[in-house]
Amino acid sequence: MKPPIAKRIPHPHELHGDVREDDYYWLKDPNNPQVIQYLEEENRYYDEIMRPLEKQTEQIYQSMVDRVPDSEVKIPVQHGTFFYYSRLDKSKQYPIFARKQAESRELLSEAPEEVILNLNELAEEDDYLSVTVQRINTDHTHLAYLENRDGTDRYTIHIKDISTGKLLPDRIPNVFLYGSMEWSRCGDFIFYITVDENQRPCQLWRHRIGSDVESDKLVFEEKDETFTLYVSKSQSGKFIFVHSMSKTTSEVQLLDADSALSPLQLVDGRRDGILYDVEHWENDLLILTNEDALNFQLFRSPLDNLKSRKNVIEYDEEHYLQAMYPFRDKLLLAGRKNGLTQIWVMQDDKLEPIEWDEPLYTVSVLSDQDYEAAEVLLQYESLLTPKTTYGLDLLTGEKHRLQVAPVSGEYDRTDYRQEQLWATSEDGVNVPMTAVYLEGALDNGPAPLILYGYGSYGANSDPHFDPYRLPLLDKGVVFVTAQVRGGSEMGRSWYEDGKMQHKRNTFTDFIAAAKHLIDEGYTSSSKMAARGGSAGGLLVGAVANMAGELFEVVVPAVPFVDVVTTMLDTTIPLTTLEWDEWGNPQDREDYFYMKSYSPYDNVEAKDYPHLFITTGLNDPRVGYWEPAKWVARLRALKTDDNVLVMKTNMGAGHFGKSGRFNHLKEAAECYAFILDRLGVSIELTIPSPR
Repeated sequence: MKPPIAKRIPHPHELHGDVREDDYYWLKDPNNPQVIQYLEEENRYYDEIMRPLEKQTEQIYQSMVDRVPDSEVKIPVQHGTFFYYSRLDKSKQYPIFARKQAESRELLSEAPEEVILNLNELAEEDDYLSVTVQRINTDHTHLAYLENRDGTDRYTIHIKDISTGKLLPDRIPNVFLYGSMEWSRCGDFIFYITVDENQRPCQLWRHRIGSDVESDKLVFEEKDETFTLYVSKSQSGKFIFVHSMSKTTSEVQLLDADSALSPLQLVDGRRDGILYDVEHWENDLLILTNEDALNFQLFRSPLDNLKSRKNVIEYDEEHYLQAMYPFRDKLLLAGRKNGLTQIWVMQDDKLEPIEWDEPLYTVSVLSDQDYEAAEVLLQYESLLTPKTTYGLDLLTGEKHRLQVAPVSGEYDRTDYRQEQLWATSEDGVNVPMTAVYLEGALDNGPAPLILYGYGSYGANSDPHFDPYRLPLLDKGVVFVTAQVRGGSEMGRSWYEDGKMQHKRNTFTDFIAAAKHLIDEGYTSSSKMAARGGSAGGLLVGAVANMAGELFEVVVPAVPFVDVVTTMLDTTIPLTTLEWDEWGNPQDREDYFYMKSYSPYDNVEAKDYPHLFITTGLNDPRVGYWEPAKWVARLRALKTDDNVLVMKTNMGAGHFGKSGRFNHLKEAAECYAFILDRLGVSIELTIPSPR
């Protein structure tokens, strides 16, 4: 079967005296039957290419399924006398959310389980299900949750009476997928965020339980199209915080959770370039801000005088402070130092770090814990250590291990190695990488290697344990993550140096990482694959143009590859919100800079690696037409015989199919393609459960 060839219809874009040819612009219309026909032809071609790999795909899939534990129960989190948790049985696609009532954690084993939400039952109605935010009211009688069934960012609030198991008639549509719902403390009201026609979260509404949704009151509207709106509740439960955010500026308003009808109170008006976050502790408001402090500093303000500011700790450039966790007995801060996540306990106006044994790790404070908790739950993992929950005694500072996530099948961590590597980018900056591999994998020369990267929005690619990676590690595959600029791994400046007019640093960092791995003998260009999704798809897409010869395979998932066209189209969800990340091409300098790296605009008549590309028809974040247009242009121009496939999920969005086993199946297909092109035998030995 020959690959489909999309027709070409001239559609030039003219701006700043420049013309960009866009012969595949017609693919943007999902209502055009010819567009759907083309996507389906690409899917048929994908199926044809993958058919010879069905056995390998099934072997990889089964090896992953064999790593699924019989049962995964998350650590119960206490709220009053209730302990909330989720569990995931091996035979199920989705988790079950439950609770137990007990006086202490020690008595949980004797308490009966009460299921409050079973996603497997909800999923029986449709092929796709996403449930994101869940909120329990103060007296633990009602559960509000967000549900979506088409892969977009438009969710619906459902409210469940836990005692009867029945849904209330209150059904609130058009709600954003996260940071969009909080109860008043009395339980009579829910505050929620809706999205506009471009799926931008911008309106805060108040709903009285039991009333008609049409009578809901608009509390606040964020009219600046470069800002989004979200809500959160203070750790103490006393305040609901209303956040207006752009990539560079923030503003927070307070709402007394005990007085749902009271007006909003502004903490500090928005000022360009000033980011801040707030929390409530004792009689003060805590304010974490980047004003005069690149890596953020901490202030206290009395609740009765928010203009008064007192510095809590001395500013330290080496501490990148990112989050506050106030509890009755202690204040915890989370952030980064030396490229790693850190948690500090504030002690005598100083930050005392919590120490860990491994040189590489990721640690966090579990969310939604009780303000009155004397023991705080911390989650720890590394490339070799499964997710482990520790209890931290806030009075003594002692921590003890409460739970280790189960790993099904044979696993001995001493059989593997993790290490931190450093590459030197073209401007002399040292770029960190994390690597994990089987002991001895490098003994026989260059090994097959998968290099992953993201590098945008300040998001971090931290070390994490993945049991489904073990079958591939056992085959000698090396996994490396390049922590390129555009993330925040090395502090706020690491992000600033990988955005806007510095965006090319993200790509050159990744190229430097690949060259370092080749130079140091970890791998070779014929044995290396590059992976990235969404903005990480932009990364590997740009690298395919700039240095495709370094890789045998490139795997962009839901890739953002038509940068200039998308950033000019304000009807597309998220476009106006992204101008502070990429630039606004209405500006001449931004336009030409973005055009210089946009993967779609820089496809050339030359050889490219094998390409395995995915997208979703309902994706509101990266329109399916971006990878579709890119694939069409690559097919027309590339001069090699390497395989290029694109799989479109016709009923899903940005995150692919829903359900655990569906995710594993898609991952198995991707790995089968990669390993086949890297020449790795896929005769996997399926581990026997102990």
